[in-house]
Amino acid sequence: MSSAGTIRRDMLAIVQDEMIMTDRIAALLREEPRTIPALAEVLDVPPYEVNIWLSAMRRYGTVEAVGRADVDGYFKYELGDHAEA
Repeated sequence: MSSAGTIRRDMLAIVQDEMIMTDRIAALLREEPRTIPALAEVLDVPPYEVNIWLSAMRRYGTVEAVGRADVDGYFKYELGDHAEA
């Protein structure tokens, strides 16, 4: 249990959701660029899980950070050149 009193999922469970969640993230980013906390809020998942999925998406060029970080240090992400149409 984390210090916030919620149970954290193990890495295997997070990775197993990767295909579904990357599709959901891509659909949200088609609407507008969003930060990790904004994606986490809409998806109703912890930000650390969104970070894991976004890291994989960045590695394959599916998403890219745009502009400068906000006051909290978060970049907005949008679909990259290698995103599927």
